[in-house]
Amino acid sequence: MSWLREWLLKILLRREVNEMAVVYATLIIKGKKTLAQVPALIREQVKEILTDLEVEVEE
Repeated sequence: MSWLREWLLKILLRREVNEMAVVYATLIIKGKKTLAQVPALIREQVKEILTDLEVEVEE
């Protein structure tokens, strides 16, 4: 049973991290945040999202 709980947590946390990366990318595009203000855990995902949107951001 514990493996099932761990598996579900991994899926839920991964989804939450992906959603937060989109939120931070949006805030960066709007000029409300900078890449330096993004938590290190999701910074690479945010960079990838911004690259896919062809948004240039200074680090």
